[in-house]
Amino acid sequence: MKNIFLVTAIAFGLFSFTNLAKPNFTLSGIAQGVKDGTMVYLERQDDVKGIVAMDSVKITNGAFTIKGTAIEPAVNFIQIKGIEGKIAFILDQGNVNFTIYKDSIAKSKIGGTADNEALQNFNVFSQQVQQKMQDFQLANADKMKTAQTNNDAVTIQKLMSEFEILQKELINYTSTFPEKNPTSFLSVLLLDNMFNQPEVDIKKIKTVYGILTAKLQKTKPGLSVKAKIDNYKDLSVGNVAPDFSGPTPDGKSLSLKQAMGKVTIIDFWASWCGPCRKENPNVVALYNEFHEKGLNIIGVSLDKDGAKWKEAIAKDALAWSHVSNLQFWTDPIAVLYNIKSIPATYILDEKGVIIATNLRGEELRAKIASLLNK
Repeated sequence: MKNIFLVTAIAFGLFSFTNLAKPNFTLSGIAQGVKDGTMVYLERQDDVKGIVAMDSVKITNGAFTIKGTAIEPAVNFIQIKGIEGKIAFILDQGNVNFTIYKDSIAKSKIGGTADNEALQNFNVFSQQVQQKMQDFQLANADKMKTAQTNNDAVTIQKLMSEFEILQKELINYTSTFPEKNPTSFLSVLLLDNMFNQPEVDIKKIKTVYGILTAKLQKTKPGLSVKAKIDNYKDLSVGNVAPDFSGPTPDGKSLSLKQAMGKVTIIDFWASWCGPCRKENPNVVALYNEFHEKGLNIIGVSLDKDGAKWKEAIAKDALAWSHVSNLQFWTDPIAVLYNIKSIPATYILDEKGVIIATNLRGEELRAKIASLLNK
């Protein structure tokens, strides 16, 4: 449960705080089971340094108080020395209350301000749904194992469908919260997080952003959402794939336009990606069969180690074009294409229009064959 409690905060750890102005917030906490004299730290997420402490106090009579000045709402953390895990909360003007449980930090409670009440409700709901998902998996583990052993597709599909219903509870709650709560700081955090989803609903993001209060739009995460909206590339089928360029294994520069054929596959992969390497023989066979008919492939690697990247290309006999900035998940091409998992593929026609995405194996071959065997 701790991950859900912290996921929003870690993704959006933003903070504005100064001791130079008159205090406008008070953090009051009851730390059950924690010894007096134990240090409590107020922390923030720094864009460069990571998590940094901004203030600290000692627990006295099982409680603590921290006062300071917040310039704008932002996610911060309470960390108690010697206890694993952090308590995420929204720091803004007003009084924030904490009830901290030493032996179950993820079940600690926050409240006091409207934003923190909303975050508390979000955490509780998320934890409840995750618990139901875990219970379902435990209760049906043997049934799923038996179904997989017997190739019982009906039972497998039934169990997967039932599990997806539980998943959708959290997805629906998260996706509808911003439009129902346009004055809540949590809304802009969740809206920003929508850009991290495998499929970005840019139309919805734009619509919901438009109904947020002006104050929220001007916060750091609000400005982040606006920048992402302005820079967003629609990568759905029917749109033109954005051009890019990157270093090749021999140190030259190659662009998508230079690598295109009658049909082009943009293949996001990495030497360390097991599923990618497992799929490579299929892609090699596909390339050998259709390259002379007009199929080109440009591999975009999310590797960090150039030697391992080149070694994998040679070992897997990947004879097509390759580029990589060797920046792992922050590779600018991967960022441009909103890549959150690999392998990932985009299939383009000769004009660069996206005609299919994320096809593999026989499904990929059938698509390429339909395009080039005309």
